[in-house]
Formats: sequence, structure tokens, C-alpha cells
Amino acid sequence: MESNGTAGKHGLEGDPDLQFLLVGGELIKIRSRAWKKNRFFKLQEDSKTLWFESHKIFRRKHTFSIDDIDSVRMGRQSEGLNKHTQSSVEDQCFCIIFKGRKKNLDLMAANGEEAKQWVNGLDKIMSNMLNLSRQQKSEHWIINCMRKADKNEDNKMDLKELKHFLRQVNIEVDDTYAAEIFKKCDKSNSGTLEGSEIKHFYDLLTDREEIDVIYGNYARTEGQMSSRDLLNFLLTEQREEVSMEDAVKLIEKHEVDETAKQKKRMSKDGFLMYMHHEEGSILNPAHKPVYQDMHQPLNHYYISSSHNTYLVADQLKGPSSTEAYIKALMKSCRCVELDCWDGANGEPVIYHGYTLTSKVLFRDVIKAIKDFAFKTSDYPVILSLENHCTVDQQKLMAHYLISILADALVTKPLGNTMPTNFPSPEELKGKFLLEGKRLNKLDAALNNNSVVEEDTVSEDDEAADCKENGEKAKSKKSKIKLDKELSNMVIYCKSVHFNGFEHAKEMQAFYEMSSFKESKAFNLAQTSATPYIHHNMDRLSRIYPAGSRTDSSNFNPVPMWNVGCQIVALNFQTPCKEMHINQGRFLPNGACGYILKPEFQRSLPSQFDPSTLSKGPWLKKKTFNVMVISAQQLPKIYKDKQNSIVDPLVRVEIYGVPADNASKETHYIDNNGFNPMWNEKFTFDIHVPELAMLRFVVEDYDSMSHNDLIGQYCLPLTSVQNGYRHVPLLTKRGDVISSAGLFVNLMLIDAP
Repeated sequence: MESNGTAGKHGLEGDPDLQFLLVGGELIKIRSRAWKKNRFFKLQEDSKTLWFESHKIFRRKHTFSIDDIDSVRMGRQSEGLNKHTQSSVEDQCFCIIFKGRKKNLDLMAANGEEAKQWVNGLDKIMSNMLNLSRQQKSEHWIINCMRKADKNEDNKMDLKELKHFLRQVNIEVDDTYAAEIFKKCDKSNSGTLEGSEIKHFYDLLTDREEIDVIYGNYARTEGQMSSRDLLNFLLTEQREEVSMEDAVKLIEKHEVDETAKQKKRMSKDGFLMYMHHEEGSILNPAHKPVYQDMHQPLNHYYISSSHNTYLVADQLKGPSSTEAYIKALMKSCRCVELDCWDGANGEPVIYHGYTLTSKVLFRDVIKAIKDFAFKTSDYPVILSLENHCTVDQQKLMAHYLISILADALVTKPLGNTMPTNFPSPEELKGKFLLEGKRLNKLDAALNNNSVVEEDTVSEDDEAADCKENGEKAKSKKSKIKLDKELSNMVIYCKSVHFNGFEHAKEMQAFYEMSSFKESKAFNLAQTSATPYIHHNMDRLSRIYPAGSRTDSSNFNPVPMWNVGCQIVALNFQTPCKEMHINQGRFLPNGACGYILKPEFQRSLPSQFDPSTLSKGPWLKKKTFNVMVISAQQLPKIYKDKQNSIVDPLVRVEIYGVPADNASKETHYIDNNGFNPMWNEKFTFDIHVPELAMLRFVVEDYDSMSHNDLIGQYCLPLTSVQNGYRHVPLLTKRGDVISSAGLFVNLMLIDAP
């Protein structure tokens, strides 16, 4: 077995940054102003694991996987480094951000050059690991598991080591079968596998019978696929509108055998490479970048939105953190919430009022938002302001907004005249919009005839709900004083109380928006769906979870999207089915945080009602056939238990209008997470495909309790590719599971 790690696989041999990490060095680990300790860090030879020095007596594991890292940030770009270090050491600091809820690792190097080498080296490894093809990942993963199973490190495997290896790759075999595989590969009859025998064993394990069958049906040119054979496959099975030129391009791109490539043929290995690339993925590659019209008014889009953005856990006693804003923004969240209260020393703070959640400075939050708002998307960010502060601290809030966000903050309407409609996401690129209370009408203010008699406004609905659920609640509604400068910063998103659709139609300007508690919004969606949709054609609506969700759980966003609500705010910190659906909704269109609503939710003559489904342009009946064929390299749920092998099943779920909601699942397979095969077919009737979401769920079957989630993936049905497709799998928190996936056949066709 080779032991030169992944450097060769990565194409990083001899890279100075990689070599620097392999040698390792001293770094200062920072937890507080008082706790700063020297620790030695070093990249392991596998180039996938970081070892670190630990002085904890009971710490058994002194390593963590590069796969566990979400990102590496240069400079004092974490809450801890910002708080516990001086600006003079900015270039020496960097932070390792982990996936999930694991704490950040705040570090300081001896000088700026070393800090850069650590960050550059880690970034290179992470980037190259991400770019490896699934086949390459698969090979490396298996070889790595073989190495771990080789207990005496003699580059040979006996039967006992072989069985340990099989458990490592999540497949349970009885002793007879294990001995049979072993005997088949042990050509030398030495009692161990080595060299080419291990390669043979690897080939047996990685053989994809289902791919062999598909390839065999179309490889009609001397055992290979000619460009015409491939074109036939693309037209017949994949239902793609392609030409001979496209087929040739695929061969040039994916074929690994030079002789086959010269003959314009695709070998089985080349076909497997194609099937694992984005062209063979379930997500339509044309929908991966920004592909929608981004010049429509802002209210014509669903907007990825967060509730209680500052929280990392529950809303009773969980911590508040600038890191929560950063994580939401890095997921292209385009509307974040700021619950502002008077803080000590005259400094406004953000936290969940009337609870034990910790506080974070308003100033620090605005800085974090400024730094990270446009890292993953250039489109506008809405700052949803829930204001409980006194006028003095509001003045400071206004100062921070202007001084930190500067010209990026929209403080007057775009153009030279009073607008009659929202600007587009394209016009607002790189801009911040403030959503909150305003003392006067925007048109009156612009015409210089806005004499403000009062400086008080009613609390918004969410603030009242907060009070109602808090210990100090006195009344459901009360007046708050509002600073005029802060008030005047609210341009396109003036928060007003909802008094019914007729009142809104007659009295509300387009820029006056309402926030709805989930119970009220769901009731309106059920009883007044069409008026609600018409309301959202002219204005913005924001939906937020009920205050009774103290565990920061979420509601299903789909019924809200069905009636055209744009700002459906969810608790991003809570991994759950609802967040998976939200992540799936905003996966296409460059994952930019904006998705154009269907035309029938934007056109005034529309009489669409998701419950009744009368005839109209939205009714495009389809039949959706799904065959769940197989899965590859499903992760073990309980990694610490050697004998724990998953019993996987797959559930296919549709979320959309009520008539389309459905769920069907396969049988479970005993003790095989490595290459389980189902070959089960399901049929779904779809009425409104433009609103339908498709979700795959892979679970570990348990007859005694709830099944454990292995992986999931969600995307809009309109972004699904027909044919044989690979489906990547994500963790509960939405991170990609390296190498794991489903293999399915999909066909969305017009209903008879």
C-alpha cells in the first residue's frame, strides 16, 4: 500500500505551503485575554489530518480531519480574536472554523508570513480535496481505510485485518463470504494479500454492477461507446437536447484513456467519470450559476431569510454571537435580524429580550455583517431591525450604521424621483437595506412637507410577541420613541402593522411591509390565499416563527412560498427538515439568496390558489418517476462502535401545493452502507411543478426507535435533470458528505 498521503493526488507535491504544514510549528492558541497557550500543530503524512499538542490528561484524540473544517479566515475575523487580541497583531492571526457547532480554533502565528503559510496551505488542501472526482475520492478513501486496517504495518492484509477493513467501509459480511473474497484475491496462497492482490480486492469492492449494465447497453463499438453511442444514450436515457458535438466534448473532457479519446470513444472508466461529474448530477448544471432574470422588482423574489440570527442555540439561554451572523451570511442568507436593546456603558446590544441569552455589541454585529455580507453573494442584504432602545442608544446605532456600512447603506431612494416600485436585486448589488419603523411617509419626506409632530411609533408585531412571551410583559402593544436619523434610514422596507388586505391595498405604499407571526400567516394562507398572493405582488411580507418555539425549531416554509411570501425567516442555527428544504430552495441560481417567483405569483390577473388549483397557467400536470437504484459509501452513524453497520433505507419526499405533497420509501437493507442496492420505483403525480421541492432522505433503520439520519439532499423539481443521476448527500447541518451518494433514475414527463 502506498503511504505518500494525498499530496500526489492533490497535485501539491513540492508545494512550499504544504511542506511548511508537514513540518509544523508553534502557534498560540487563544481562548481569552488571560488564556493564551503555545501549542505545536503539524499536518500528518496523509495530508488529511492535523495533529496538535494537547495538555489535557483525558484527551485521547490529538487530531482533527481537514474534512471537519468549514473555512479558514485570515486576520482577526472571529469573535474571539476580535475580543481578545489587539489590532497590532492582525496579520499574525487566523481562525479555523469547523462545521457544525464545534468551537472555532483561534490561533496566532509568530509573524504574518507564517500565518499566511498556514492559511494558504490549509486552503489549498481543502480546495483540492473538494475538486477531486468522486472516483478519486473513493480510491483514496478505500486505500486510507486499508492502511488503518493494516495493524502491523507490513503492507499486507490477513483475513482478520480484511474483516476489520470491511467494517471500516461500513459493510458487514459473514465469515464464509469474507473468506471467499480473501481466497479469490490470494493468488499466491500466502495467507495474506499484498501488491496486485490488494488492487484486485479493491477492484472487486469498487465494481459498480448497475453502471456496468447501463454502459453495456450502449457500448456497441468494439466494447466501447463511440460518440454516436454516447449521443444515443444522452438522447434516449438522459432526455437531453444535445448534438454530436456535445457528445464529443464529453469524451474529450472525461475520457481517461488516450487511445479511446483519439478514437472519439468513451471507455467504462470515462463513462464513470462522466456520471460522477456535474453533467451526471441531479442538479441541472445550467441552474448552478445565476441564471434567472435579476432585474425584476425586489418583491418578485423569494429571499433567503434568518430569524434571531444572533443565536447559536435556543432562544431562552443560548449564546448570542457575531459568528452566527457570519455563518448565515456565508450560506447566502440575505435578510438577517437584529434585536436591539439598551446595553451597559451606553452601548446598544443584540440579544433575545426577556431571556437569559447572552448579549453581543450592536457595533460588533454591524462590523461582522459588513465584512461577510457579500463573500458568497453580491445581492442586497436586508437588516431587519427590531428596536427596543432608548433614543440616545438609537443615535449611536445610526452612527454605527453610517460609519461602518458607509455608501453601501441605502439612505435614499435610487434615482431622482419618488419611486413607485422596488428596485431590482441587480440594481441593489452590494447594498444594505434597513427594515424597521419610520416616523413619516417616504414620499412626504422627499417632497419636504413632512412635519413630524410625534417621535413615537407603535412596536411592531414581533416586538409585541416578544413582550407577550417575556416575564416583564405589560401590554401587547406600546409606543416607543424613535430617533429621526435612524428613522430616515428606512427607505424600501418600512415596517407597518397589518390591518387586512383591503386596508393595505388602499392605504399602504409599496415600501410599507408587514411581519406576520407563523400562526397568522398560515391562517391567511388557508383562508385568503389569492388575496395574500396579490398582496405580495405589490409588497413584501415577512414571516417569523412563533415565540413559543423556545427551542428555536422551525415551521415548514413551503406553504408560505406557495402564497408568494418573500421573507420567510427561519432559525438558521437549527438543523432540521425545514432548513433542508430552505437550503434546497436557494440551491440553484448561484445560491445567491434570491429565487424569482413563478410568473403566476407576479401577474395581477392571476387567480392562483394552492389549495383549490382551478385551471390556469400554473396547472402543468406531470408524472414524476423515480427509481432508487443504489447508494455508495454511506457513513457510519456510530463511528466509535466497530461493529455498527447501517441498515439503510431511502425516502423520497415531495413538498409543494397540498395536492403534490407525498412521501414514499424503500425497504431497508441489512448491514450494508458501502454499496446497498434497492432498484425500487416510485411514481408521483405533480400538479404545480414550479412550486414543488424534491427531497431525498437516507436513514439507518431501527425497529426499536426512531431511524437515524444518514444523509439528505433537497432541490426544486424544476432544477432536476432527467435520466440516470448521482445525488450528493448532505449532513443534518447541510455539509457535503465526502464520497457518499445515491444513484437514481428520474423521469419528469407530461401527464397523460
